[in-house]
Amino acid sequence: MGKLIEDFETYRTKMNDRIMESSNTNIKRFFALDTTTYAEGALDVKTKEMLGLVASMVLRCDDCIKYHLGKCHEAGVKHDEMNEVFMIANLVGGSIVIPHYRRAVEYWAELNEA
Repeated sequence: MGKLIEDFETYRTKMNDRIMESSNTNIKRFFALDTTTYAEGALDVKTKEMLGLVASMVLRCDDCIKYHLGKCHEAGVKHDEMNEVFMIANLVGGSIVIPHYRRAVEYWAELNEA
């Protein structure tokens, strides 16, 4: 596992654990809603993760981009499919997405080296 992936997953796990230790029912419900939304349904998990990635890129959330890249990798998204996802995100989001696109390409490459 590459350093980018390891650092991201370690931090995300640590902070999610800290958040879930709180007694805040609403945030626990929100996390559960997120989990169930991306589960298999009328759309398959792979499609949902690609949609989540496009939305994350357009909204310019690097943590969300990394998360969905990892899930896309787990779901078996191929290189050509990912390039199309990246192009849709750039088309919808405009040139302001390009810096996030660069980091996404780097992270995707590291995922595929592992």
